[in-house]
Amino acid sequence: MAETYCYVDSENGHHVVDPSEDALFDLIGELNDSDNTFVVIQPDEDDPVRFASVAVLDEGGYEIVRRDNTRRGHEVDTDTSIGRIANDLIMWVAGRDFPGRPPRQSSAF
Repeated sequence: MAETYCYVDSENGHHVVDPSEDALFDLIGELNDSDNTFVVIQPDEDDPVRFASVAVLDEGGYEIVRRDNTRRGHEVDTDTSIGRIANDLIMWVAGRDFPGRPPRQSSAF
């Protein structure tokens, strides 16, 4: 059985383990301004030190929050492109270390 590194939860109860970019795209696309207003991505840990969230804005578009206490990072952005948001979040998750995940390999030119 593969180890879980992170998951995404939506306000309406959807839960996806180790989400793909396509899964994030679908979950963000399902957001609305009444009963499913946000999704949260975080490590599968008891007390996560990082998370990202996407929330629907009243005026249209989305607010994206990325918080990483290990790097003292806190970013807040807005965007209207679900594809761009999903891609950025997958890249953000990929750039984080998770206990038990094999170290990232880098290639030198």
